[in-house]
Amino acid sequence: MEEALTFHDRQGHGIAAILSTPDGPTTRLAVLCHGFLSSKNSMTNRTLTRLLNERGLATFRFDFFGQGASDGPFEEITTTLAVHQAQAALDLVTARGYDRIGLVGSSFGGLVAILTAAQRRDLACLALKCPVVDFAEELRLTFEAEELGRWQATGTIPNIMGGPDRVSLRYDFYEDCLRQIAYGPAERIIVPTLIVQGEEDECVPLHQSRRLLNALGGPKRLDLLPGADHQFTRGEDFRQMTTSISDWLFTHLTAKP
Repeated sequence: MEEALTFHDRQGHGIAAILSTPDGPTTRLAVLCHGFLSSKNSMTNRTLTRLLNERGLATFRFDFFGQGASDGPFEEITTTLAVHQAQAALDLVTARGYDRIGLVGSSFGGLVAILTAAQRRDLACLALKCPVVDFAEELRLTFEAEELGRWQATGTIPNIMGGPDRVSLRYDFYEDCLRQIAYGPAERIIVPTLIVQGEEDECVPLHQSRRLLNALGGPKRLDLLPGADHQFTRGEDFRQMTTSISDWLFTHLTAKP
């Protein structure tokens, strides 16, 4: 069963969300954080929801500020704001009685999930799909100095997900990213953490995931998929990625505390 709802962050922004529950009762749930220029209904989120619901686990997926059906112009998003919204999502599902919770993040959502998990002690596990750990570095590698200057001057960036039109985004986003690098916070994460990334990821440098693995303070695993890109475009790569994440969540959400 799926329940559409709206909740609010500390600034009062409305956040659109869907709580998806299996046929039987459960207090075990995964919160799903989507990627940059995506939404709660991404293929990854919908597939993970199906796989987890089939195994008796609930999911909670939501749209970050300015994306999907949530409040706000996308151009004003920052990593800091996204972390506040992930915290609000976790607080909501906890208040609803879910007491064994996993957090999942894809790409930008992976950065948000790391920073969020580092601030909490009520999570059972963490799963990260090609997480950005240092978004400022990724943007420098993607845009180079000339494009960064254009961004600062115009408040727009190329669509890094491949669309033809430039995207309005304040340069404040980059400056906030410089303050939200996740290697240090990851050292405080002691819950079991899975990282899944394609070896041919064209967006997130592999050295970020390897360095993240070393920084994490608890049980951890890095699954590198040979030949897979950032979107896990090939069907088998996507199946492997979603299977790895759903298996990890099932194992750690159903384990006895």
